[in-house]
Amino acid sequence: MKQPLSLAQWLNTPRPAEMPVAWQEEHTWTLGHLRYDVARLITQLQQQEGERWALCFENSYLFIVALLATLHAGKTPVIPGHSRVSLLNEQQALFDGVLSDKALDWQGPLWVVSSPMTEVTSETTFPAIREDAFIELFTSGSTGQPKRVIKPVNLLDSEAALLAVRFAERMADCRIVASVAPQHLYGLTFRIFLPMALGLPLHASMLWYAEQLVALSPEYRYVFISSPAFLKRLDQQLNPPPIEMILSAGGMLHWQEVTQTAKWLNIWPDEIYGSTETGILAWRYRQQDNVAWLPFPGVRFQPENDYFRVFSPLIADTNGFFLDDSLQFVENGQFHLLGRRDRVVKIEEKRISLNEVEQRLLALDGVREAVALPVSRGGRLSIGVLLVLDDKARQLWHQCGGKAQELTWRRSLLPWLEPVAVPRYWRVIDEIPVNNMNKRVYAQLQELFYETP
Repeated sequence: MKQPLSLAQWLNTPRPAEMPVAWQEEHTWTLGHLRYDVARLITQLQQQEGERWALCFENSYLFIVALLATLHAGKTPVIPGHSRVSLLNEQQALFDGVLSDKALDWQGPLWVVSSPMTEVTSETTFPAIREDAFIELFTSGSTGQPKRVIKPVNLLDSEAALLAVRFAERMADCRIVASVAPQHLYGLTFRIFLPMALGLPLHASMLWYAEQLVALSPEYRYVFISSPAFLKRLDQQLNPPPIEMILSAGGMLHWQEVTQTAKWLNIWPDEIYGSTETGILAWRYRQQDNVAWLPFPGVRFQPENDYFRVFSPLIADTNGFFLDDSLQFVENGQFHLLGRRDRVVKIEEKRISLNEVEQRLLALDGVREAVALPVSRGGRLSIGVLLVLDDKARQLWHQCGGKAQELTWRRSLLPWLEPVAVPRYWRVIDEIPVNNMNKRVYAQLQELFYETP
């Protein structure tokens, strides 16, 4: 395996100017284009007083231009996690200006980044990137306020190198396509850092639909960086595209989606476990359901009471990071994920695990997906559940009018759950709403239990 490049080497390492970096429809950007576009933006940024620049892009090639120019200019790139003007105006204190690929009605300094498709063929010298350079990301915190996460560039380089050890050989000579944005760490790591470190061309556009995946040119082979939400929506009736490898992260990939994906593409997904704060932690490749997670080299879990603190070469804090997930370890240091530890509510002085309620619901015949939530009505707290049923169970639900089936489900749950943990409110829906990273937004799910006046 060739040595992956660090971010500081992406522009400076001697390589052919005509080497493709990214493409979008009929456009192909080369390393020569990238050098020209970054050099031009560095000059513009050096004339600006602001130090912290928010990166708000749909085009991933232009995102790379902005990321490199910001760092080489000695500035700090800030990734707010969105491009919504109303939120940018609300979060003005988090950055000094915005770099984007489109005009935004933002109440502050804005620079629209573009590419004139001009190549630099001669040697170009770029200012050195500071050794302590970092990228700021903002992720949604448990309080609803954006949570600031500092990512040193050298740790992001280390993460790409760690991934290269496991995946570079399988990714060789492939192109990278993705249904996840670099506005989040998963997209930043797998869609930007990893292909740039390995010198693999990346698709500048997001894939939103399976039809876009199918429309990829059969001239090339592809690695698909996906989320569970996208794999869940694959259309098995379409002709499969030439996908060589699938990586999935950002949420739990259910076994049904694994088998459907493998059936359509004739390959099994590789799954990644981690978080914005920790980076990658573990990996698994399963051709049967109950396969444990294998930690990446250097990742160590330390039990604290019933939970775990994780230490990793990718975590700058020497105190490690306290996980929100519950783990169950098996042989050889591998583990199973049991769910988030913070999903516990107290009802009538009894601690109720919403994860346990969901697991018991999933054991019922015909239940494909389940979400349990606390629902407050008339000053009384109870459990409400959202269910996605298979066709047979859904038909039975409609035939019974719902109430009879609810009673059957309650009776089935009573041997396993405290009476106050048995759901009081039931909703059968077509699918569980998630955001674009396949994360459940619990405030949005709560709205499904609001009573209409």
